[in-house]
Amino acid sequence: MRGSKLQRGAVKLRRGRPSDLDALDGLEREIFKSRLFSGHLLSRASFRRLLASSSATFIIAEADELAGYVLVLYRAHSSAARMYSIGVARKFRRRGLARMLVATAEKDAVRRGRKTLRLEVRADERGTIALYESSGYRRVGRAAGYYGGRVDALRLEKALVERI
Repeated sequence: MRGSKLQRGAVKLRRGRPSDLDALDGLEREIFKSRLFSGHLLSRASFRRLLASSSATFIIAEADELAGYVLVLYRAHSSAARMYSIGVARKFRRRGLARMLVATAEKDAVRRGRKTLRLEVRADERGTIALYESSGYRRVGRAAGYYGGRVDALRLEKALVERI
């Protein structure tokens, strides 16, 4: 089944809730265990705080289990939202789930009155960069040593258009 596209009905997208804490924490550890660095691992306490925050939206993807999530942050009096974190469980990768989560994050940002969505991505993650660029994001900057002091981040941004 790996590699085949997920059908929209096979995945349920919903808001995160406190009962997701264990699954989110487990997914975060799975994701970062597979990388050489763990500089931006979200802690359990951060997950707990952000799940309860009115300035954050967790969007959970379920397919009989936690398949992925996206976390979007909202600063008061700002026209921009920030896609802070996105994660997809290993067995759900390369099936369109990340693209689905990004699109849902964009819709949430529009719903909350934001004009742009911004993010940072590791400069060495070519596949992830390609996903964002093919989704309409453009490079607006670079942060040297952003990830663990060793890997640069690319700053990307997308103008959001409210669909009528």
